Amino acid sequence: MTAFARFFVEFLWTLIRNIGDFFASVGIAIYNFFISDVGEYFRLVGYHMDGFGVFGWIFLIIVSVIITVFVGFIVYRLWLFIRRYFVYRVKHVRTDKIMEEVARLKLQADEMAKEKKFAFAEKLQKELEPILQEEKESLPSEPVIKDETIRFASLVEVDRFYEENPNNVQMAESELISLREMVKNVVAYSATQLNLYYEEDMIRQFFAALATSKLVIVEGITGAGKTSLPHAVGCYFNHQPMIVPVTPDWHDSTEFLGYYDDFNNQFVETSYLAEIYAASYRKEPDFIVLDEMNLARAEYYFSDFLSLMDVPDVSEWKIELVPAVSTNDPKNFSYGKLPVSQNIWFIGTANTDDTTFAISDDVYERAMIIQLNQIAEPFEADPVELANCSSDYLQTLFDRAQHDHAIKTDNMHRIEELDTFLGQRFAVKFGTRLMKQLSAFVSVYVACGGKESDGIDIFVCNKVLRKLVPLNLQFLVRELNDLIVWMNHSFGSRKMPRSIEYLQVLQKVN
Repeated sequence: MTAFARFFVEFLWTLIRNIGDFFASVGIAIYNFFISDVGEYFRLVGYHMDGFGVFGWIFLIIVSVIITVFVGFIVYRLWLFIRRYFVYRVKHVRTDKIMEEVARLKLQADEMAKEKKFAFAEKLQKELEPILQEEKESLPSEPVIKDETIRFASLVEVDRFYEENPNNVQMAESELISLREMVKNVVAYSATQLNLYYEEDMIRQFFAALATSKLVIVEGITGAGKTSLPHAVGCYFNHQPMIVPVTPDWHDSTEFLGYYDDFNNQFVETSYLAEIYAASYRKEPDFIVLDEMNLARAEYYFSDFLSLMDVPDVSEWKIELVPAVSTNDPKNFSYGKLPVSQNIWFIGTANTDDTTFAISDDVYERAMIIQLNQIAEPFEADPVELANCSSDYLQTLFDRAQHDHAIKTDNMHRIEELDTFLGQRFAVKFGTRLMKQLSAFVSVYVACGGKESDGIDIFVCNKVLRKLVPLNLQFLVRELNDLIVWMNHSFGSRKMPRSIEYLQVLQKVN
């Protein structure tokens, strides 16, 4: 410890001495430059001037002027720097004092304002306390309208009907069939009872779409059976779907659900509203078909339901119709809100031509898309009975399929690589929602009897590659060709025929 103390003292003394020497040398240099050596400058001139010629005297004058100007410039800049420092310092100190004074005055003003507000609030509370207490005792605990007016006449009739005719689906053990059997039965039932002919793969896609989203959009050519497809499946489940003919004048949800008439204190109901409400009493799958849904903008009239699809808690799937509660409102209402039960699926049909609106990305993102562009040839089939099936059982089959037929690891790796490829080349990503939909669709498609590669191909074609359409594809022809080559190499030749064909069509169009 003594050795370190001795070292530190010597080191500190040396450091201080060097600092002192530095400033002393600077002072000496300034003294010599401006005072001590001035005489030496003139002595040198006098010693050498006898040998100057004409040009020597000229150069002496020029050099003297340059040196004088240079020294004067240095002195002037040094003076400006010193002056600016002291002026700035004085201003800064003065500003700090003013700011401190302003802050002090502001603090005093805030304290006085708080004291004034507190005194006023205390006085007001004493004056209003008896009045508020009287109002509190007179008001009901909830915004309830107590009158004899029935605001939802049709929905109240629905309550009465299901009180007298309760809907219970009791499934026998023999009726607990698999998704693959359901697909075969729907094909046979449609052909024998409805004269509607669909290939098994189309019915597989429909069931997989039901497991993917509560909104399924069936696109395709006119006359291919887009509206008949949900009709056939709904009739097989022993409940005929309601067809909602969308018209171009639908600008908001009132066209679909109705609206509240303040003057008459009644809700102007639609038959579609009654169908949605009645589904809360039923157990079987219920399809509501939005026929020609893109004749109007779906994001306008269907906005309430699109918002619900982002709510993870299905118990909160409710749409507010009226702001207050009435004692005569329908029984299944919750504070003026319409319940949207989980046994409902909305099936939209859409023609893609110049007479319709383009379906927005927000709608496509939440929906599952099915392409129906071919009319199946008639065929013979054996008659089958209607299904006695609850929506809960159907959902159980969907959940079991996702557990038993999860996408294989190697295919999942390929999907992740495709996501990376699309992100790097086209700035298009799958996203969390699409990955969840992909898992559900492919798993249920396989459970219905399809191949996993076909399910991936259908989903990628209908949901992912669609995101490329808004891009300037005329400048991305090379990237589209690279994507085709990559998909053939990664997934295998002829493993993604729908997606490859779709990309080739994009190349030709652009």
